[in-house]
Amino acid sequence: MNDQQLIESYLNRIGYQGPHNPTLELLHNITLAHVRSIPFENLDILLGKSINISLDAVIEKLIHQKRGGYCFEQNGLLLYVLQILGFQVTPISARVRLDRPRNFTPPRTHVFLKVDLSGTTWFTDVGVGGVSLTSAIQFLQDTEQITNHEARRIVSEGNRYFHQVLFPNGWVDVCEFTLEEMPQIDRELANWYTSNHPKSHFKDRLIVAKAGDDGKRITLVNREYSERDKNGTAHKTTINSPKELIHVLKEKFNLSFPIDTEFQTPGIQWN
Repeated sequence: MNDQQLIESYLNRIGYQGPHNPTLELLHNITLAHVRSIPFENLDILLGKSINISLDAVIEKLIHQKRGGYCFEQNGLLLYVLQILGFQVTPISARVRLDRPRNFTPPRTHVFLKVDLSGTTWFTDVGVGGVSLTSAIQFLQDTEQITNHEARRIVSEGNRYFHQVLFPNGWVDVCEFTLEEMPQIDRELANWYTSNHPKSHFKDRLIVAKAGDDGKRITLVNREYSERDKNGTAHKTTINSPKELIHVLKEKFNLSFPIDTEFQTPGIQWN
């Protein structure tokens, strides 16, 4: 597959049909279309499969097989696509901080993208689950920024920056970063940890997420399916059987698995 074929296949996958010029509008549009079409998910890990983040493997899985993936797959694919389209893009390493206090140091196992456009720096991140960006955000400190979904801001503490999301109960850290680039070899090492290390949270829970219309988010964590509206109100239901889980994956996330598929994780216990 050459670069032009990849662009055509990718844009078809995310349902984007607009102009291809490397503008801020295109960056916003691709970010939104991506997270509405390609779900965040860690299902291969729970099936005992290794996660291959080479470009060919990611193209095969996310585009041709119409699967999803996590940050190294999602942002790895978007990195290459944006480069082909003419954007100046740098992969940035980060520590995911959702549900983690500031006095805890999580591993540096996340990658997002810095895009320099006409002298201004923007960030996009289509690989952080239920809070993946749906619009690019500008590298501005202490400034609330409106996106297609939740409001965002960037704050600093010493030499660390924190990307935050606004929930009904206030601002919450999404990830921490220092603007250090994350080259391919570092992404490969971090990918090995997240997909293989016994303490990786991707080993002990099932996670699937996708952005919807009008600020809506849909997520699946173990047996809990949730639909969150633009005001942050979540409507949750419990999945009661392995077959129901397979049905939800197909109907809500367009992820197809054989009806007898069983995901191996301590996070799911069936009665």
